[in-house]
Amino acid sequence: MTSILSSFPALYSAAPRLTIRFFTCPHRIHHSISPARLHIPRTALRPFRSARYYKTTRAGLNPGGLAGVSSPLSSLSRTISANQVPALESQGKYIFPEVSHKAVAYWLLASAASVFGIVVFGGLTRLTESGLSITEWKPVTGSFPPTNHADWNSEFAKYRASPEFKLLNPSMGLSEFKSIYYMEWAHRLWGRIVGISFVVPAIYFVARRKLSAPMAAKVVGIACLIGIQGGLGWWMVKSGLKDDLFAPGSHPRVSQYRLVAHLGTAFICYTAMLWNGLSILRAHKLLADPVEAKDILTVLKRPELRIFRRSVGALAVLIFLTAMSGGLVAGLDAGLIYNEFPYMGSGLTPPKSELFSDFYSHTPDKSDIWWRNALENPSLVQLDHRVLATTTFTSIIALWAYTKLSPIVKQVLPAASRKGIHGLVGFACLQLTLGISTLIYMVPVSLASAHQAGSLALLSYAIILGSRTWVPRRTSRLVAQKLKLMGKHPAPKGPDIRRSAMEGRFQTSIPTRSITVADPRPGVAALREVKVETL
Repeated sequence: MTSILSSFPALYSAAPRLTIRFFTCPHRIHHSISPARLHIPRTALRPFRSARYYKTTRAGLNPGGLAGVSSPLSSLSRTISANQVPALESQGKYIFPEVSHKAVAYWLLASAASVFGIVVFGGLTRLTESGLSITEWKPVTGSFPPTNHADWNSEFAKYRASPEFKLLNPSMGLSEFKSIYYMEWAHRLWGRIVGISFVVPAIYFVARRKLSAPMAAKVVGIACLIGIQGGLGWWMVKSGLKDDLFAPGSHPRVSQYRLVAHLGTAFICYTAMLWNGLSILRAHKLLADPVEAKDILTVLKRPELRIFRRSVGALAVLIFLTAMSGGLVAGLDAGLIYNEFPYMGSGLTPPKSELFSDFYSHTPDKSDIWWRNALENPSLVQLDHRVLATTTFTSIIALWAYTKLSPIVKQVLPAASRKGIHGLVGFACLQLTLGISTLIYMVPVSLASAHQAGSLALLSYAIILGSRTWVPRRTSRLVAQKLKLMGKHPAPKGPDIRRSAMEGRFQTSIPTRSITVADPRPGVAALREVKVETL
């Protein structure tokens, strides 16, 4: 470009003026201060021209333009670059960022809240005997309810052919059928909304590179789990539409095995969303201040807290198993027997002959009597749920007492974890009260639904406590990388540039020399002092 302009001297001399005229506001040109009007000596501008020349021609030098020379803008650029996440060094090497965006965390937590709601609503659907009202699975066309009288009669005719209508609701009319139909239809529609509201944003976040590579894999796994959950839901409902899957003449119900599979998948899906959302927010919080994060992680890694960390993980697993045993109780209607606590009949447990009955064995040698009774005998299933619930409550109280009575743990345990264990104790007491009340009052809909919601809330608080206690390995590695980067490129103290509007002066801590010039702008003193950086 320079060689072309040098061939035309007139164009070469007029180029600066043309660029100013075409690309500068006329008002700005009128009030601009040229070197001639300011009467700045040309010798004072030489350092700036030299820096400009070397900056534009020597690409291999430092951001300041000259080797060993620092300007305010170069110091500011180094300050900004030193405060970036360590992953910025490797943006050219990796497609996905090292840390997922905060919007991903909020989206995961909102999805978890939606799953929490559909789990509770699914429990209401089961308690109101509405789950078998829709006898077909139409993922697309089933999104719309019947719109006219003929469609309603067609759906009602299909329901009248089901075992539930014949054995349980032979006198049900069309208006009553509509109420249970809408209950199941709303549950299925909510499931579709959960899937769409997760898959569509997931595609967007992956396409926009808002997810880290491990988080993208986890999100894909959760999306697949949501699809499996929908299939398990229909597989569960299908078990209640056939006579051969339950004893002749008994209450029509879905298979307790399929019910637990459906419920367990929902719990796992909810836990994955909640845990990953909290992990992203925690990573951003730790990386915002790596020095403080190092201190926090050092405390959590101390050997004195090893028992506490492992106990929180064991409690989360125990709460999950207790909730799954509650699913067996719900599937077998085992809560309708032995409606007293802590006794079951004349003692703490029913007779052994009742707990391990030959009636539930399907083999001639009775080799399956143990696990068949544990999964199909309502008496033993309720006893197992009682034992697991009592063990869970006792373990939570024991962990709380351990944090209070152990001087070392009490001194080392962070305040956030201390508050978390207090909240876990409160939820455990509430859940125990709801469980006993549900049993004594023979499973009313309101108490039973609250008890199911309480189990998921208790698991949620265990996960929250874990997010405050467990050491995130990947985040720890990122914190270490950022500390190493900060040590390699410390943030320099840039020049303290301030402007006093009243005096019309620029002040800087860089060595300067003063030049008195005329300032033609209205409302400003006729003369002002300009401090030129000395290079």
